Amino acid sequence: MRRLIIGVVAIGILAAGGYGLWQFRQTAGQGANAARGPGGPPGGFAVPVEAEPVTIGRIAEEILAVGSLRSNESVLLRPEVAGRIAAIDFAEGTAVKAGDRLVQFDDSVPRAELAQAEANLALAQATSARAQELFSRGAGSAAARDQATATLRTATASVELARARLDKYRLVAPFDGIVGLRRASPGEFVNVGQEIVNLESIHPIKLDFRVPEVALPALRVGQKLSVRIDAYPGRSFPGEIYAIDPAADSAGRSIAVRAVLPNEDGVLRPGLFARVVLTVREEPDAVLVPEAAVVPFGGRILVMKVVDGKATPQPVSLGLRRDGRVQITEGLAEGDVVITAGQMKAAPGAAVAVMPPARQGAPQPPAGG
Repeated sequence: MRRLIIGVVAIGILAAGGYGLWQFRQTAGQGANAARGPGGPPGGFAVPVEAEPVTIGRIAEEILAVGSLRSNESVLLRPEVAGRIAAIDFAEGTAVKAGDRLVQFDDSVPRAELAQAEANLALAQATSARAQELFSRGAGSAAARDQATATLRTATASVELARARLDKYRLVAPFDGIVGLRRASPGEFVNVGQEIVNLESIHPIKLDFRVPEVALPALRVGQKLSVRIDAYPGRSFPGEIYAIDPAADSAGRSIAVRAVLPNEDGVLRPGLFARVVLTVREEPDAVLVPEAAVVPFGGRILVMKVVDGKATPQPVSLGLRRDGRVQITEGLAEGDVVITAGQMKAAPGAAVAVMPPARQGAPQPPAGG
């Protein structure tokens, strides 16, 4: 009885194996028929590949750097004399013009000194005129005339000195700009050199950044660049190189570069972090293919073109690379179709069947459909 059971089980295993082999051959035959291309040779198969047409577009060689924005002009106003603040004539964070008075100090003492000097000047002028007249009539001596002239010059210098001293008791804007936050209040006594307020000119605004020393041959004044600011995501600001430092940093082996950016709306502020994209070379109408289409072979660079349904190797010369695409300087033209996947399976002259590229997340067709 035991031998009978073992024999029945063995027969079942052999039958299941034979059915599985028959199913595998049927499936393989269906797959081969599906892969057979309409342009393939009789009895042959078309190799399934992915392909894309050549595109014409812009490509550029770029240098990436980071930097900081800085004011076109910047000054921290400090008084040259000690005194009490009599008036503050600006509102914080507002625009002012060059020459506008910003801070007035108590100038009662220097103003009185100026009045005294002007009175002495008037007297000296009258004395000098009288001495000159007497000398011309022969009634006065040359010494008296010279003494009066010297006194007049001294009085004139005293007036100029008093006026210069009086001017030190007010702070004016040296250029057009925006005043910052003041550090003093009306009635406060301030010392010489004490910080009062900062003044910033931010239109245009400057950008300082560094590039590696190997990029020096590609730098030039007037070169265009684009800047991205973290405070304004998705927005790019144009600019151009304004100056290049003649000395390289011996520690970091880098070159300091200064650019200038227009800032009419005033959104860019000094001190902001900037991401710089510097365009070294640009090709506006370049022949572009995906990098996956390029194949090194025997010391040459090839792409596989699809010509009349067959794979045709084509030697090419490469140019710039960027964002997964490469420039073809020789060997291809607009309208050519190149294989981007499966070219290693396609021998020269082999029939190929261009399949749609697989998309991530796309529903897959049912098996055998």
